[in-house]
Amino acid sequence: MKAPILIVKKLPAAGMAIFPFILLKSSKLKNDAEMINHEKIHLRQQLELLILPFYLLYLFNYLINLFKYQNHDQAYRNIVFEKEAYNHDTDLNYLKNGNWYGWIRSIL
Repeated sequence: MKAPILIVKKLPAAGMAIFPFILLKSSKLKNDAEMINHEKIHLRQQLELLILPFYLLYLFNYLINLFKYQNHDQAYRNIVFEKEAYNHDTDLNYLKNGNWYGWIRSIL
């Protein structure tokens, strides 16, 4: 999956995927294969859910986690979409090998 990469210096995170773009805080991150793979996993998740439902589920899952953990970092790390992306961002073949709807395994 080829995604346009935009540099957004005031981005609140190092990287972010907003379909169809990958946003990065710094141009140096363009060479970070794991970061790019992480964001590409999010782009695939967005496609799996037809984009808008992804954002709604992401926010809903974050809010539930925030209530549960009372901590932003724990709430963020336990979003089902982030779990899949963090668990597989070092596997640069993860997207090539299929693994559609892999985030569902984090729910079950």
